[in-house]
Amino acid sequence: MPVNPTVRSRLEAQGFSGLDDKTLAELAPWIRWTYTLGTLITLIGVALMSPVVLWSLAAITSVGIVLPFHPFDLLYNYGMRYLTHTPPMPNSGPQRHFVFVVATVWLVATGWAFYAGATIVGIVLGVLLILVGGLASTTNFCIPSFIYNTVARRRTKPTVQGRV
Repeated sequence: MPVNPTVRSRLEAQGFSGLDDKTLAELAPWIRWTYTLGTLITLIGVALMSPVVLWSLAAITSVGIVLPFHPFDLLYNYGMRYLTHTPPMPNSGPQRHFVFVVATVWLVATGWAFYAGATIVGIVLGVLLILVGGLASTTNFCIPSFIYNTVARRRTKPTVQGRV
């Protein structure tokens, strides 16, 4: 089953390249998993104006900067994929690591704004982050990956099926 060329292009822009059509078709909806969970937790943190929620998510997201995967990928790889009978999530490429850097800094700044009493700044930062995460979650278009690829002028392959 061929993958929609737009979907393939957007996922490859995030570093998920080198995957055959069958694997990509099975994984495409689940590649949104981490972005969707992160966006939902961000939404909760902003709605509650909670630095603790936002900083906790920042700490979780920062792990994805240094490891070849995001901790939320483990929820998929060791749980959901067995229910959906889909392949494991490939390791993150440099584009995705950059996404986690951007998200971590943004979450820390948003949490700090709420902590410091700058509620309007926190809400603006939070809503913008929710919109960026929501875009990736619903359309597979990831603005930080686009920025990374524009600046680095490259797309590299992650390790395909690097974990079980």
